[in-house]
Amino acid sequence: MRSVVKERPVPHSFRSDGSQRGTLEAAIGNTPLIRLRIVTRGIPHNVEVWAKAEFANPGGSVKDRAALAMILAGEKSGELTSDKTIIDATSGNTGIAYAMIGAARGYNVMLAVPQNASRARKQILKRFGAEIVETDPLEATEGAQRIAREIAEKYPEKYFYPDQYNNEANWKAHYSTTAPEIWRQTHGRVTHFVAGLGTTGTFTGTTRRLREFYPGLKAVSIQPESPMHGLEGLKHLDTAVVPGIYDASLADEDLAVSTEDAQAMTRRLAREEGIFVGPSSGANVYAAIETARNIRGEGVVVTILCDGGVKYLDEGFWNE
Repeated sequence: MRSVVKERPVPHSFRSDGSQRGTLEAAIGNTPLIRLRIVTRGIPHNVEVWAKAEFANPGGSVKDRAALAMILAGEKSGELTSDKTIIDATSGNTGIAYAMIGAARGYNVMLAVPQNASRARKQILKRFGAEIVETDPLEATEGAQRIAREIAEKYPEKYFYPDQYNNEANWKAHYSTTAPEIWRQTHGRVTHFVAGLGTTGTFTGTTRRLREFYPGLKAVSIQPESPMHGLEGLKHLDTAVVPGIYDASLADEDLAVSTEDAQAMTRRLAREEGIFVGPSSGANVYAAIETARNIRGEGVVVTILCDGGVKYLDEGFWNE
């Protein structure tokens, strides 16, 4: 049996005035922390591996936190007003979060999405009422970013462009919520934090805050091992545009994970732990276990289960 630590709901910084209580936004965060026991067999007995179940957010992913924070920051600054459309580039999860929160708060949402994004993602976006602008698949998310930026700059009176790759509210969402939750849920015992790099907001914000709680924290970042990979949401930063919010000095170690190893772990999580997630979660868990193997003495490793597996049902790796 795996252990699940849930925590009592606590106010997040972006709803500290209580105004979000009883709303969709109030359901974002305070996700369970799950101890992995089967896939971790073989690691030292005094080392624990825990995974934060971000698929439990209402939009189904860790991106709900950042999307909400960026929208609220836009409202607070006055950049986002009721007559403006939210526009950004996305490969899936952040766009779903924008669309969901936009629907709840009464905003139109337009998203630049690479043409090769999965059919399931596009369907979810459309069900929330988002408008999709498909971009060149060969340009990946960089191409989508360029298109979103061009539209926003051409019609500034019509659009609010959060720019998730360069928005400080992205990493601050995890600084304010994800990290304190992990600290409380591990009773202050976390020694290692492992997370993949996409927009880099989760890794940057969570690491910064956990280091304030425990200066000795070891932070391990994860990237795909090559530019051509199948790990949705993760970036090979050596060959991609590096997000403006990324702070390379935070990582004690940067691990490369192959698509095949991530997918194999994703299958194992479903079949051995009963946890149905996507490949980026598999990459995180694979790297967390590799990190745990090398710990001498006691350790508590925490990683992120980024999203659920439903959006990946059509991918062939499930049958391998």
